[in-house]
Amino acid sequence: MAALPVIYVTGHRNPDTDSIAAAVGYAELMGRVDPHNAYVPVRLGDVNTQTRWVLDRSKAKDPEFLPHVMLRVRDVMRRDSPLVDSTEPVREVGRLMAREDLDLVPIVGADGTLSGVMTERALARRYIRESREPSELDAPTNVSAIVRVLQGELLTGDDAEVSGQIWCMAMDIGALPSEIGPGDVAVVGNREAAQRAAIELGVGLLVVSNGARPEADTIALADKRGVPIVASPLDSYVTARMITLSAPCRALMDPEPLTVRPDDLLSDVADEVKEVHYRAAVCVDAARKPIGLVTRTDLVSPRPRRVLLVDHAEQAQSVEGVEQAEIVEILDHHHIGSIETTVPVRATFDPVGSTSTLVIERFRQNGMEPSRSSALLLLGAIMSDTVILNSPTTTERDWSAVEYLGRVLAIDPMQFGREMFEATSDLEGVEADAIVSRDLKEYEVGGGHTIGIAQVETVGQGLDGRKAELMEAMERVRERNGYAVYALMVTDILAKDTDLYVSGDSGPLEHAFGQTAEDNVIPLPGVMSRKKQVAPKVLAAL
Repeated sequence: MAALPVIYVTGHRNPDTDSIAAAVGYAELMGRVDPHNAYVPVRLGDVNTQTRWVLDRSKAKDPEFLPHVMLRVRDVMRRDSPLVDSTEPVREVGRLMAREDLDLVPIVGADGTLSGVMTERALARRYIRESREPSELDAPTNVSAIVRVLQGELLTGDDAEVSGQIWCMAMDIGALPSEIGPGDVAVVGNREAAQRAAIELGVGLLVVSNGARPEADTIALADKRGVPIVASPLDSYVTARMITLSAPCRALMDPEPLTVRPDDLLSDVADEVKEVHYRAAVCVDAARKPIGLVTRTDLVSPRPRRVLLVDHAEQAQSVEGVEQAEIVEILDHHHIGSIETTVPVRATFDPVGSTSTLVIERFRQNGMEPSRSSALLLLGAIMSDTVILNSPTTTERDWSAVEYLGRVLAIDPMQFGREMFEATSDLEGVEADAIVSRDLKEYEVGGGHTIGIAQVETVGQGLDGRKAELMEAMERVRERNGYAVYALMVTDILAKDTDLYVSGDSGPLEHAFGQTAEDNVIPLPGVMSRKKQVAPKVLAAL
């Protein structure tokens, strides 16, 4: 059976627990309600400490890492392209190309590795050359190959190699060219004298045309001189033409064809494919064995990879290459961002505390229940995003989803949430670079600039003693990513307040929050939500 079309379900970069859980849970649901597609949950970065704890606790499998959704060679290549052995006669390769309507065929050696390609141009040039030059074999050719192409019969002699010119002996014996000699092929009709003359001249092969058969003494002479004789059912002219096409195809192949790898980006190889005269490239694996073919036709309007976005709608936060992908749906609880689609899609932007709440609601609307591992993931995500239902973004719908999951899992959701934060909020041994990059989200602001806002939660512990270290790490991140402003929310879930560390000009943020920064730290009492209490004010200020 053919593999189902893939739809990647992805959260944002620098994934948090909600991003991972929503991708896993929604992929599970959609896989049940839409059996015609394969929904694959993916992640766009390494999971943080909290998400790792929830994944381990739920025994859920890590989503696979997706570096980008740009089309690769493997996404469009033709996997059923025939391969031809380098010893195959030119005639047979040409017939294959005509039968399969191919412009190009990969040629392989005995070990299966790519030796070259046969093209229509090479075949055409072979016919044109033959029309103005003496007929000859392009490479040493086995007698058995000639028998096969002629559909003839070997009357006597061994399967030797011949490599000379092809002579059609229609002239008087006394007028035969003196150049006829060893290695050449003589094509003769039912003229015994001409047959014997060819043998006497020492040709490499005698082919008797028109279905004629030599007399016994002629065959005996050929045996004595070591000259094979082949009987051809074709007339002399066609026989001579077919013999020229009995040469192994390696004689006419292009030995240095354009090759690509399956993971090469189409954008990187498209120009090369279009420029090479046969407008195609052979896809090879690490051992240089052909596994597919990419033609110019395959590059014309290929179907993009398909993605379903959860927990974000900002292009800067999404998977690399999302602008080239087909977005099939957006499920989010943030503001409508900068993602654009070329066709109408189902998009949900619902003001709840967690995207995972929306996923749970979709399960219930479809009369389905998530697997236990997905249910634990989704519970952890809701408790994370709502800070154990204490965030101002928390809604009655989040409470309802948590109560439902508590019943399904037969656990105390509040106790689960406290365990999660207590186990994952200790930042004492965490490096500064990891702290300032945790749960980072990017936002586009005016003038083509981008800002970054990260957030970490603590349980009754501050980071004041590491302020200088954190500010240095933030400055490195800001310079590396080119952010106009970089901010880190250090949120104490017990005190229910936040210290906002700022790298860059803190003036607009001080004005927005009505608080004065002390050593680039703005105190924000009562603030816990980036989505509702911080990001809107920062974006408005910038």
